[in-house]
Amino acid sequence: MVTPNIPKATAKRLPIYYRYLNILADAGKEHVSSTELAEAVKIDPATIRRDLSYFGALGKRGYGYDIASLQAFFKKTLRQDKLNNVALIGVGNLGHALLNYNFHKSNNARISAAFDIDPKITGLIQSGIPVYPMEDMQEQLQLQQIEIAILTVPADKAQAVTDELVAAGIKGILNFTPLRITVPADVRVQNVDLTNELQTLIYFLQHFE
Repeated sequence: MVTPNIPKATAKRLPIYYRYLNILADAGKEHVSSTELAEAVKIDPATIRRDLSYFGALGKRGYGYDIASLQAFFKKTLRQDKLNNVALIGVGNLGHALLNYNFHKSNNARISAAFDIDPKITGLIQSGIPVYPMEDMQEQLQLQQIEIAILTVPADKAQAVTDELVAAGIKGILNFTPLRITVPADVRVQNVDLTNELQTLIYFLQHFE
């Protein structure tokens, strides 16, 4: 896990670096410069060097970064060496898509349980994942020791479901609802608003051609 004194912007870029390092390793490369990384991930070299400098001397001037060493470092830092079970709350259209995807290219995260109110799908296996009724959510989260949840319920239900998740011990929520949910200070929320992202893209296309 990223140490607390690392800026949030840096923490968000670390998985990008790790993904590209894996691509380089698969291609047989042994070292990479910050300039090469910058060209691939579209982040300027100075930012990359600053990001990596937070973790000590990871590279050598004139040589760059040893890919195998960086891979091992990121694997530990990003907890790629530990599987994190994730709960999906709400198996509607978006929920089904996430179940089908199930982070198959991630080494450290998988959806292991899903929850919904629809009796037509609860008690069934969807894309290899059991779907439980909502009334079983707190019990199953605690039994399976799940601390991360993906929230794809209707906006008017989001806060009430969030309160249940917190009561069950959830420590991280990936929130796909448009509602900005309220959680205690020790619970982390990442908001993913697809509509807002699309509207922002349209705005930039119209005003910054």
